[in-house]
Amino acid sequence: MSRKLVTFSRILRTGAVNFVRNAWLSVAAMAVMIITLTIVLFSVITNAAFNNTIAQITAKIDVSVYLKDSAPATEVTGLVDTLRTLPNVQGVSYLNKTQALEAYKQQNAGNAQLLNAISQTDNPLPATIRIKPRDLNKIPDIQVALNRIKYQPLIDQISYNGNSKVAIDKIAHATNLLKRAGIIAVGVFAVISVLIIFNTIQMAIFNRRDELTIMRLLGASTSYIRGPFVVEAILYGVISALISILLIHSLFVASSSALQASSLGLLDINYAATYFHDRFWELLTLQLALGILIGAVSSIVATRRYLKFKTAK
Repeated sequence: MSRKLVTFSRILRTGAVNFVRNAWLSVAAMAVMIITLTIVLFSVITNAAFNNTIAQITAKIDVSVYLKDSAPATEVTGLVDTLRTLPNVQGVSYLNKTQALEAYKQQNAGNAQLLNAISQTDNPLPATIRIKPRDLNKIPDIQVALNRIKYQPLIDQISYNGNSKVAIDKIAHATNLLKRAGIIAVGVFAVISVLIIFNTIQMAIFNRRDELTIMRLLGASTSYIRGPFVVEAILYGVISALISILLIHSLFVASSSALQASSLGLLDINYAATYFHDRFWELLTLQLALGILIGAVSSIVATRRYLKFKTAK
């Protein structure tokens, strides 16, 4: 067995021993890291569920442009072609007056009163352009294009106003707010985790200061002194990652009987559970990578400060 491999195995063994020896400190450090990684995982899952819900909502929402009966066909065609070139437009369809009436009858097929009312008069419905947006947040861009002076003589009314505009804007605002809150929560707890692990390693170094001083005097390298602490912190991250993903798994299993009524505001719980189980190994890899990264970075910073101090001293 090569010398480097022997040294590496000693570092691993010492790190594992230190992890067990500092059990209470380890529990305190892992508790916060478990919270952090659980929030990260929950944020990833809920963000996917929110995006799925928003995609479904966006697919059902369109901006209807009601045209004047006097609008020339050639200019209407030009307007449709222009709308199709807008970056936030997914699709554009044009309904003439007859097609608009047929669409109205289909939408209200179960309402005999409305159908009877519409049959009593000549077709009162205007020709309509229906616009499918890609992003609800950018619907105002479509409205800006429609408000150009050259299109005003063609347009009677745009559906993106009044209560419709308020409802769409609220959905877009709620989505943005929830995403930002998730990012902030993850960032705050990640910083807290790093600080706690940093202090835990510092306390472990303080408890072993005499031993480390002797190792330095005997010529131990910086990497040999630092190694066990990095291994110890990585163990925090690995165990915390496993516990956090088990917590989320247990949450979905425990709530599986309640998934029949499966929505909470914009969060589709059924989709969230499916997303978690379909991507379990990807999410586990993400958790392990984050746990190892947080542990390694905090331990390297803590030991670097100690080693610089001892060198200066």
